[in-house]
Amino acid sequence: MKKSLVALAVLAASGASFAQSSVTLYGIADIWLGSVRTDDGVTSQTQTKVDSGGVNTSRWGIKGSEDLGGGLSAVFKLEQGFKLDTGAGDTAGQAFSRQAYVGFAGGFGEVAVGKVWSAYDDVSGASNAMFDSGALAPMYAVFQSTNYFDRPANGFRYTSPEMGGFTGAVSYSLDEDVVGATSIASLALSYAAGPLAVQLGYQDEDINGVADDTKYLRLGGTYDFGVAVAKLTYGKVTDIGNVNGDDADEYQVGVDVPVGAAIVVSASYARSEDDKDVGYESTRDGYGIGATYTLSKRTFLYGGYTYSSATQQAADDATSSAFAVGVQHRF
Repeated sequence: MKKSLVALAVLAASGASFAQSSVTLYGIADIWLGSVRTDDGVTSQTQTKVDSGGVNTSRWGIKGSEDLGGGLSAVFKLEQGFKLDTGAGDTAGQAFSRQAYVGFAGGFGEVAVGKVWSAYDDVSGASNAMFDSGALAPMYAVFQSTNYFDRPANGFRYTSPEMGGFTGAVSYSLDEDVVGATSIASLALSYAAGPLAVQLGYQDEDINGVADDTKYLRLGGTYDFGVAVAKLTYGKVTDIGNVNGDDADEYQVGVDVPVGAAIVVSASYARSEDDKDVGYESTRDGYGIGATYTLSKRTFLYGGYTYSSATQQAADDATSSAFAVGVQHRF
């Protein structure tokens, strides 16, 4: 009889625990069809292709939380990127290439430990037009500062709650005293109220055994005029590739224009200028125009065209262009 009562008590306690926990399966399936042309100044190539992640990287993940009482929760997330066109993982040898962490959340914000997104990544594309599309936004074709480490391993991250329109995050990843490994310090601050949003991000990448750190600065802003949303981005990268005096200044201006309830048209121009102590200073320009058509809360169609060029020493400009149409579904 006593054993039965103990068993019932254990089951009751277990049930209460389960009732206060949640686990969610989620993801994005994004695929596009298009034509990509590249010209290095000597030869050109045109490729018709089906590819994954035209706007966002295709991914799936599991996330969950458990109520620990007193406003405190334990949280976790496991997220894997994949290629929708082939079914392969986006990073060989990693079961969860995008995120893998456990932590705590509450009124103070959230603390996470593991493979976490850098704080800088929170704001790096927040003011980028063309839907911050990896395939179509010209910023990704011309900015040197898009080559930062976005999801370092062996990391810690703190994300603040929203306070008066402000949110912030700080992250740090360890090199674990391994020569050639990189430690990354990163921070972000955002403000959003009414039609105005502003973002500031900074990241320092220190390779163990290399003298000069690569540093990234990103300042962005958007303003919603009702009939259109203006988007501006400034980027500065210093010591590119950990080479002292190899810098670049970068700019992006864009606009999103709603056309009816379901269509948004977006356009963007981006420019990047080298500032080097030694060597040839290249200039890169790009522009793009595209649109999305919303089918539901979770599914939309998209399409667009992008073109970019880069000056070369004693050679014709290197150019690239792409036309793509695609579909994204979230689950």
